Amino acid sequence: MIQGERIGLLRALAAAVFCGAGLLLGSFPAFAETEMGAVYGAYVHGTGWTENYGDNTLCQAPQGGYVTAVRASLENQPAELTGTISYQVNLSGSGWLDWQENYVEAGSTETDMPLEAVRFQLTGQLAEQYDIYYSVYQNGAWTELAMNGETAGTEAMGLRVDGLRLAVRRKGSGVPEEPAGSGRVLDPAKPMVALTFDDGPSNATTRILDSLEQNGGRATFFMVGNRMSSYPSTVKRMVEMGCEPASHTWDHSFLTKLSEAQILANLNQMDDTLQSIAGVRTMVMRPPGGKINEASKAVLAKRGTPAILWSIDTLDWKTKNAQRTIDTVLATVKDGDIILMHDLYETSADAAAVLIPELTSRGYQLVTVSELAGMRGGMAPGHTYSSFRP
Repeated sequence: MIQGERIGLLRALAAAVFCGAGLLLGSFPAFAETEMGAVYGAYVHGTGWTENYGDNTLCQAPQGGYVTAVRASLENQPAELTGTISYQVNLSGSGWLDWQENYVEAGSTETDMPLEAVRFQLTGQLAEQYDIYYSVYQNGAWTELAMNGETAGTEAMGLRVDGLRLAVRRKGSGVPEEPAGSGRVLDPAKPMVALTFDDGPSNATTRILDSLEQNGGRATFFMVGNRMSSYPSTVKRMVEMGCEPASHTWDHSFLTKLSEAQILANLNQMDDTLQSIAGVRTMVMRPPGGKINEASKAVLAKRGTPAILWSIDTLDWKTKNAQRTIDTVLATVKDGDIILMHDLYETSADAAAVLIPELTSRGYQLVTVSELAGMRGGMAPGHTYSSFRP
């Protein structure tokens, strides 16, 4: 989860930018290159945590689902402004719970009771310079926007929260524009598969992103952390496209050879670096070589991280033959598969450029691992998953 000290990485990066522009410490940047915004997610009963949603987008539970917890943070926070995002939820049967901040869970992931209402506010100097607006999806419609600690939702009426919209705006700039929609509608009745790519990023990653973008697909990229700083624009694009950045450890270490402290330090270094580049953290990880044991599962459970394996291994790293990779997938693919490829090799990008439109034409929705899991019963920390069948 995003803790206050980890936000310091973003602040340090922003500070370097602002100082380089000649701004005085403590002044408010009139024209920041990248505007501050909210990052948030919801825990949907029966499916688990959603992906991270960006500022002013609609985070909505699938039909029949409802929200039991939320978490939120900020990206691109100006380094010279103190404060954070703080939020409180009304959980049915429990009332208003304690205020939380910096992506700490508010609500419960172990209850059948829904949220009924929420409140958000900014603190410190952020509250002097920005407003925060929010709305919930309740009783079949989005509520009117609330702001700066007001209540969004209806209490004590048996109405549940089914979605969340959150936006941060500079004071005086007015209410946020109406979002065009989530931009992502999945049909749970149609087949779906998760393409996953290990060991990147690399130059080949861009070609895979191009093909996904052209065909309206998404994928999960299990990145090696120490490679990300060499491809920051690729990592940012990946996140902006809605693909899922995921962990393949900092340095491709086998979890089975690491102590608990070493596993945690390794995965946190990966996430801290991703946070500094793209403002998000990973939700899932893939153990290098698929090597995982009960001890490492216990560490992942404590950390809150599921482990993702695969149901189709293309062996693209071994054959480096695009046609064999294509044939392997198309001969065996089924609804709910997790397909293992690698974005280190141009031959894998060649295969992806064929597979992505072909799978789409065959009726498969190309989804991230978290999207697939969300449609098929969710994931639990410390557990391993090779597929998500209907």
